[in-house]
Amino acid sequence: MKSITNISILSILMMSLISCGNDDTITDYRGKVKFETIAVTSKLAGRISKLYVEEGQAVKKGDTLAYIDIPEVNAKMMQAEGAITSAQGQLDMAYKGATADQLNQIDGQIDAGRAQLNFAQESFNRMQAMYKDSLVSLQQFDEVRMKLDMAKAQVSSLNAKRKEVGNSARVEQIDQAKGQLDRAVGAKEEVLTAENEKFLIAPTNMTIETISLQEGELLTPGFTLFNGYQKSSVYFRFTVPESKIYDFKVGKRITLVNPYTDEVTEGKITTIKQLANYADITSTAPLYDLSESIYELKVVPTSNEADQSFFLNASILIKQ
Repeated sequence: MKSITNISILSILMMSLISCGNDDTITDYRGKVKFETIAVTSKLAGRISKLYVEEGQAVKKGDTLAYIDIPEVNAKMMQAEGAITSAQGQLDMAYKGATADQLNQIDGQIDAGRAQLNFAQESFNRMQAMYKDSLVSLQQFDEVRMKLDMAKAQVSSLNAKRKEVGNSARVEQIDQAKGQLDRAVGAKEEVLTAENEKFLIAPTNMTIETISLQEGELLTPGFTLFNGYQKSSVYFRFTVPESKIYDFKVGKRITLVNPYTDEVTEGKITTIKQLANYADITSTAPLYDLSESIYELKVVPTSNEADQSFFLNASILIKQ
């Protein structure tokens, strides 16, 4: 009986010690270490040809993370270069005007038209003299006069055409050719931009947390291939019940402590916001009434934390 009593007493003492130990660790203000997250995505669809980094690896801004095979880019580049060649030819033609062969052809048409005009003029002169002597009717004379007018109009038209093709194209035609060339050059620039998208580049210094796909898999536009975080953007997140939130305010400076290393960090509250009931709670025990509203504190360090090691989602306490 005495042994049973002693065992009961020891059990009570051990439970009391454990309870006291928990009170030192589990507090109302137990938070988590966080970092600003970064998502690296692709603008274009392609197949992952090569991954140059691994999960947990630290990279610097500008480092190549992956190479994406986009075969459509090569085909579009050929199309763009062909369009530039065609548009440049149209513009050159507009500036230079007609070729020598085209000018010679028009000159031959003008010579033929002048010969017809001379014949029509001679026929008109003879017919006019005969009409004055009443040797031909008025209808016959009018027919010859009409042929003369037609020959004059044809020669005049050919001379105007010769003048037009001898000069460069109209301003409107030159502007049109320039527009086509600019459009083709813009298409090539678009392809060159897509060419650069084959390489996924680190936007800043970061640590790779997760890689969503493996080599050989298809990457769709906008899909996040790499998730990471900035080590230099550390902050601390605490959830505080409604009954305790009045102890804090934005701008208040507080002292934080690592419960496992006892390292101390000075910080400042930058944000206080209410959380939804289903939100992630950083406390490890329900140290508040379940009917209370829950608030989040965002605390940024104000002291130099370069000598301290912070790990994502590690515990941190507010020193009281």
